[in-house]
Amino acid sequence: MSTHTPPRLPDSERIRELTGELWTAVAAGDEHTATGIVLGALDDGLDPEAVLLDVIAAVQGTVGEEWAANRISVAQEHAATSINERAVTALALHPAARTPVCRGRITVACVDGEWHALPARLVAEVLKLRGWQVDYLGAQVPSPHLIAHLHTTKADAVALSSSIATRLPTAHAAITACQAVGVPVLVGGAAFGADGRYAKLLGAQAWAPDARAAADRLAEAPLARPQADHQQVDDLPHLADQEYTMVARSSASLVRIALSGLQDAFPAMRGYDETRRERTAEDLAHIVEFLATALYLDDDDLFTRYITWTARILRARGALAESLPPALKLLAHELEDFPRASRTLRRGVEALTADRSTAGTHA
Repeated sequence: MSTHTPPRLPDSERIRELTGELWTAVAAGDEHTATGIVLGALDDGLDPEAVLLDVIAAVQGTVGEEWAANRISVAQEHAATSINERAVTALALHPAARTPVCRGRITVACVDGEWHALPARLVAEVLKLRGWQVDYLGAQVPSPHLIAHLHTTKADAVALSSSIATRLPTAHAAITACQAVGVPVLVGGAAFGADGRYAKLLGAQAWAPDARAAADRLAEAPLARPQADHQQVDDLPHLADQEYTMVARSSASLVRIALSGLQDAFPAMRGYDETRRERTAEDLAHIVEFLATALYLDDDDLFTRYITWTARILRARGALAESLPPALKLLAHELEDFPRASRTLRRGVEALTADRSTAGTHA
């Protein structure tokens, strides 16, 4: 019998292999196998940071893609995410991931209302691997509690995460509150834009597109500490028109009006059962919330990206995306005295028309 040991795969090939294996386990809901794959990779000497970001995070990206394409359900997406979170925990407890603290102290948290915690957890674990002392506060951290924590710990910086763009007004308040007590802020997550445009708009000291880049930025140089008595300049002067406030406050009535009007503007809705009506109401609530956020940022593109994404999600699920243009027109009619809101909704209709043409071309 041969005792020859098979040659070790190069790390890049091993990572691709592990990613496939982990996805298979996660898709099957097999937590035991998933954590075994991660721990086995560490036992074999694979870099813990690579396992975190190039394997677990990559698989989580696939989870999101599969949900968007309607190939897995919401329940399956939640189960897969939970398994990935437990795989991260297993990695963090492995001896290979124990790094002595040799840097400063960082607080990592999600903004209030943000329940996608895994991106922030990945940042926290990478920072630990790089030698930082990390206080990971998890999902949905109210700003007053975050500030109380900063007073206690004297952190060198805060890393704030948000995946959902509608949390950006809350993120702005958190950034401002941290800076008011003299703590600089690095932000990350899909909510801040692929190029970090909203990080700059909302006054964060730094932005990073992913966990590795966040750790690199914090290692590069200390973030400049804001002065505790600094009075922030009004950097969102467009809010003076009160459109954001009025739309945000009247969101429930706007949803009711649009839902009622859709029965005439989109006759197919008359055949909806109660469940589909509830889902339509939920979609309208999200549309109004994204409209309000676009008004807060004065950025029509945020709204058009969301509305075209929604159309694609509806089509992937066999739902009628044709209900979206009349819904936007009903909202525009109700908000005709609000110039920015009317403009944003009009551009949303235009984007849906262009997206529908593209979808028809590729059908």
